[in-house]
Amino acid sequence: MPRRIAIGGFMHESHSFAPHPADYAAFLAPAGFPAFCAGADMLRGLDGASVAAAGMVGRASASGDEIVPLLWCFASPSAPVTDQAFEMIAADMLDRLARAHREKPLDGVLLDLHGAMVTPAFPDAEGELLRRARAIVGETPIVASLDPHVNMTALMAEAADALIPYRTYPHIDMRETGERAYDLLLRRLALGRPFAKAFRMIDYLTPITSQCTLVEPMKGLMAERGRLAAGNSVAELALGFGFPYADFEGCGPALACFGEDQEAVDRALDALARRYDALEPEFAGGVLSASDGVARAVALSRNAAKPVVLADTQDNPGGGGHGDTTGLLAELMRQGATGVAFGLINDAQSAAACHAAGEGAIVKLELGGRSVPPPLAVEARVLRLSDGRYVNQGPMTKGNVTTLGPTALVEVAPDLLVVVASKKTQAYDRMMFRHLGVDPETRKILALKSSVHFRADFEPIASEVLVVAAPGPVIADPSALPFTRLRPGLRRRPAPGQ
Repeated sequence: MPRRIAIGGFMHESHSFAPHPADYAAFLAPAGFPAFCAGADMLRGLDGASVAAAGMVGRASASGDEIVPLLWCFASPSAPVTDQAFEMIAADMLDRLARAHREKPLDGVLLDLHGAMVTPAFPDAEGELLRRARAIVGETPIVASLDPHVNMTALMAEAADALIPYRTYPHIDMRETGERAYDLLLRRLALGRPFAKAFRMIDYLTPITSQCTLVEPMKGLMAERGRLAAGNSVAELALGFGFPYADFEGCGPALACFGEDQEAVDRALDALARRYDALEPEFAGGVLSASDGVARAVALSRNAAKPVVLADTQDNPGGGGHGDTTGLLAELMRQGATGVAFGLINDAQSAAACHAAGEGAIVKLELGGRSVPPPLAVEARVLRLSDGRYVNQGPMTKGNVTTLGPTALVEVAPDLLVVVASKKTQAYDRMMFRHLGVDPETRKILALKSSVHFRADFEPIASEVLVVAAPGPVIADPSALPFTRLRPGLRRRPAPGQ
């Protein structure tokens, strides 16, 4: 007999100290991810997309289940979500859930969430959303997929039957995590009773630049997670890295374990917590200054067969940056770097000026600096114009359509090329450059607005990766932020080894 499963998603990563909040409009048409879609339109809107909900839908459809689509939406990371936007979207999603459950009881609920959404009224916004969903469906199982940058809370673990974060950062397994969430829901249904649960928070924040699962220490920690979760009695051992820019008591890494046997669940969680604690000194990594990073990139690029990548981590749009700071670009110009492709500067005003001038024109621009002044005065040659629309081809967001609005490729100094767009997006994909006629593999230096996600598509073509700290809100060392609401005893940076 077909199961009746509701599927929906509501995603945002909130930076308490970023300049621009996410209002309702921010969820309607984000760059790089599907647009807001609801009801039957959700199934069409997510078709082929690299998001967890698409994996949920695909697995449920292949299994012959009846899918009840709620809604799915995403807004680019930014300052917290407005109360109005949260209530409008939550009310819409939960009304659809209530009506579906009233018409015919649901067998299960699958939700695609981020886990680090903050609103003024609800710092633990996903916990509140799950609490409301639980009040509607009662004992019906709820399983939620999460971004591993989740600030996982006790309320989230209590309200859901199970939580399952992606395994990777860069997030190349989003769709696969949706499939795992579906399988986890079926395991819960087959059990016929709630999973045993355990939850624990870790007592130190880890910088996002140290959370990449491609390198140590997170690579080894995730391998240990997999080993501990391999027992028959553990259904999911959820490891949340934490998003260290959310100013509330639930900020930081946390672990949750779900399974058939309480003793096995407790044992697995305790072992992973001990390992996380032991690795604390290894998470205390640093970054280069912009001047040192550019100097090193210029020197390396002279003899490198492949591009040197500079990651502009503190203006990462995927962490709440606005993608418009110019500190790294100014440093590249100051040091006379050539063979550069810079992706991208989010500046609708400058993009519009380039489109008005036309290809081949020379325009004077006050580039960027809209969120974190100052702008950079440049005399730029307009090389190529586009509507900013392309389909991502890389391993993280393959199939997702990026819509940047009017976009231009400009040359701001000899052989220093900059993508100027009307919307922000992280440097997920080489198509950011290719859709403007630039082959990133042939450039000497690639400067990217990203902290880690760029590695999925750009690290394979890089001779070396340098993470640099130019001015921006996504502070590489979160202990420098003016937190006021963190829980007592939480260390704001990993303690170095003795």
